Amino acid sequence: MGIKRHGLSIGIERVGSEFFLSLKAVGKLTHEDYETITPMIDSALEGVKEPSIKALIDGTEMEGWELRAAWDDFKFGLKHGTEFEKVAIYGNKGWQEITAKIGAWFISGDVKYFEDADEALAWLQG
Repeated sequence: MGIKRHGLSIGIERVGSEFFLSLKAVGKLTHEDYETITPMIDSALEGVKEPSIKALIDGTEMEGWELRAAWDDFKFGLKHGTEFEKVAIYGNKGWQEITAKIGAWFISGDVKYFEDADEALAWLQG
């Protein structure tokens, strides 16, 4: 029996002179994953006046959400949706492209799906 990994990792990366938020989703996300990560993001954004965030979400190892976790993701989008300038979702599953299109309804900035990480980074920088 193997170890079943799941969760979100968060970081800040720099490419050239651009900084962006990086998130990597692994496995099937749970409500507990969001209970851990959401306060961290809330705290990081609390002191930023008029945030304009560019984010790269790596979903290549993501398997989906539990129902309650999908609701948590929706609530997060409603709370912070106006703070994102661009969100690049890098993945390898057809449903992720659909998720990106739905997510764009709740984010004031641009949301785009990519199957190539370099293309996603180039778009974030553009």
